[in-house]
This record gives sequence, structure tokens and C-alpha cells, in this order.
Amino acid sequence: MEVTIDKNSGYCFGVEFAIQMAEDELAHEETLYCLGDIVHNRMEVERLHQRGLRIIDRQQLAELHDCKVLIRAHGEPPETYALALRNNLELIDASCPVVLKLQNRVKHAFDLSQRQDGQIVIYGQPGHAEVAGLAGQTGNRAIIVMTEADLDQIDFARPVTLFSQTTKSTAGFYKMKALIEARITAAGGALEGFDANDSICRQVSNREPQLAKFAALHDVIVFVSGRKSSNGKALFSIVQQFNARSYFVENENELEDEWFAGSQTVGICGATSTPLWLMQQVQARIEAVGELV
Repeated sequence: MEVTIDKNSGYCFGVEFAIQMAEDELAHEETLYCLGDIVHNRMEVERLHQRGLRIIDRQQLAELHDCKVLIRAHGEPPETYALALRNNLELIDASCPVVLKLQNRVKHAFDLSQRQDGQIVIYGQPGHAEVAGLAGQTGNRAIIVMTEADLDQIDFARPVTLFSQTTKSTAGFYKMKALIEARITAAGGALEGFDANDSICRQVSNREPQLAKFAALHDVIVFVSGRKSSNGKALFSIVQQFNARSYFVENENELEDEWFAGSQTVGICGATSTPLWLMQQVQARIEAVGELV
């Protein structure tokens, strides 16, 4: 049985940058705090915990003073930086450059919308770290939408500026854009007042067609990702469309031998938050199964 790892899967630049910054600090620090999971992958979080990375929440951050705290790739709202100044915290800022650029665009659009009685709408997962950072640029007045029902929060008679969480599905974004346009028309509003910004990271969106081709090439697909990964959920949905024998696992211990019965080729792929070493462990386990089948 041939088992292949997708060469396009694994860490995106932003996650790789954050992991490297954490490892560089831990090379000469016994402990480094990180605000939230450094990556939405439990296995990688556990590996870095063994090296001294300690995950904290916002309440714990407020209690820290005079120490170093890593800001992960997802970015943070302005109030996090204000708190760091008050508590004399040294921030190791690993915010993804793509996310930081988007935060600036959202802030600029919000300032403009204030003069035009407009609304900022973000297509993203409520409560997601990146979305919290984006909403923070608007004083948390942005409207967060994930489903068609969420659109009821919008006043379609007023200008609307739409952005997307960088790791959302491209198809999902354009579906939401079309739904908003239909609602504006139905409400008698002006489409000229609707500004839709496709702010999805191209490192993410470009993986979708590549992943579709990869999924179709193999008898079985094993998708490796943390269950909290928004990007993982989006990419796995693509895989399922092109290969009915697709399975989602966090690690090699979740594999079932019967998945591979009668198969000659198995493809392993993952999210932008999935480390290569984890996919390699899954590969080794599947190859061992193949020797027995």
C-alpha cells in the first residue's frame, strides 16, 4: 500500500513563524507564557509544553507582571497591548503579517464607516482568536456572521463593509457576499454602499484546488488536524467533496485498520496548523497497517 503525504499541507508561514519564535525564546528561557493555544493542534501544544511553553487565558494574563508573553499568529485586539503596558509585560509578537495588515484595513474601514453611518461585517467564527482581534479594531462593534441567520443583525438600508477571517473558505465567503447583496436589494438599499473585501489568506485559499486534486488521486484520504482548527474544518470539507473515503484524525492513535481494506493508495494531508512531524507519525502507522493487510 502506497502512503503519500501531501507536499502542500502543513504549516503556513504565519504559524511556522510563531512556532520558531517560541522555540527561539525557549532556547534560553525556562518558561514562556503564550496567550491562548499557539496553534490549534493539541499535539504541537503538548510538545511545546514539554519545552516550557505555558498557555494562559485572558484572566491569567491580567494577573501577570514583569515577564514575557508570546502573542500567537492569530493577532490580538488593542486592549491586549494596553494591558501589557500597564503590567510591564514584554510581548513577543508573532502576529501573522497577513493578519496585521487585515487589522489595519478593518480599523481604516471602521473609521470611515463612522462618518458614513456604516457597518463593519466580518465573516468568521464567533469567539475565534483572529476574529476577536479584528473586532477589537472596531471597539467590538463589528457584526460577526457565520450563517445566513446571522445576517439578521445587519441594517441593509445602511452601508455595509464586509471582510473575512483569513482562514475561512473562499466559497463560503462568496456565498455570504451574494446573500448580503440579495438582502440589500430586497430591502431597497443601494449596492453601491456595499464594499466586499475578500481578505482570505492566499496561502489558505490556494490550498483548496491543490487539495481537491490530491484527494481525488487516492483511494483513501486521512486528514490530520486539531479539532479546534477553523482552517482544518474548512479544508476537510473540500477533501470530503472529492473523496468519500476521507477520515479526520488528530493523531495516529485515532486510525482504524478497516479504513484501509482493499486500498492501494492512501493520501495524508492536513491544515495550515498541522506539523509535518505529526503527519509523518500518521504515515508510519498506516504503513504498518499496510504490511498486515
